[in-house]
Amino acid sequence: MKLDDIKKLHQKKYRAEFGHFLVEGEHLLLELQKAALQNPLLQRSQLYVTSAYEHWQSPFKTQVISDRQMAQIADTHTPQGIIALVPMPTTTAPESAPASNERAIYLHEIQDPGNLGTILRTLAWFGNFRCLLSPGSVDPYNPKVVRSSMGAIFHAPMELDVELDSLRTRFERIACLDMNGDSLQSASFKTFDCYLFGNEARGVPRDHLIALNAQPFTIPGCGAIESLNLASTVNMCAYELNRP
Repeated sequence: MKLDDIKKLHQKKYRAEFGHFLVEGEHLLLELQKAALQNPLLQRSQLYVTSAYEHWQSPFKTQVISDRQMAQIADTHTPQGIIALVPMPTTTAPESAPASNERAIYLHEIQDPGNLGTILRTLAWFGNFRCLLSPGSVDPYNPKVVRSSMGAIFHAPMELDVELDSLRTRFERIACLDMNGDSLQSASFKTFDCYLFGNEARGVPRDHLIALNAQPFTIPGCGAIESLNLASTVNMCAYELNRP
């Protein structure tokens, strides 16, 4: 790709058009290289570096560019000088069959890039989770999501544009978080196939929860504030699901 096209990848429509997204900085590049060992698609990534990184050890085709050119294609204000052009998956369907002990985390119309990145980081840390994103959710290849995921975007299985209603035929037992439900610490919390989380401001429409027969659970608190941050909620649920 031409550099003029690469800098367009900060916008979702061009990521979709060109089928690539950008990964910036040393840490994310190391995570990309680690993931590429097992993923043939990621092995087709291309690397752009300034002279400060021209000796970077990488399996990818590498091109040295000027500091000025790097500043043009980077998303950060003070780029480190190393960016990868990474091909996006071409399908929203699962690339591999879920493991027998894998649980699904469904995010309904999540909007905050930082929340999604943090959630992916948590799911990758614990493992055995698959992240399902509804239509209308933030693009997981948004540069802010990629950075906040700290490389987890390469390690947490994702499916995009998964319709909420499709969960009914796909999963036998669905749980959701609600202010009025059983305690998260109850033994039954660990018995579900899919855990449903709603939009930061609107949650999940009540009629959909009823149609899905979603079982409500609550994180006990003192009630001093109205709600928890979405990423914090998912983090606590993931921890509880992995607690002995």
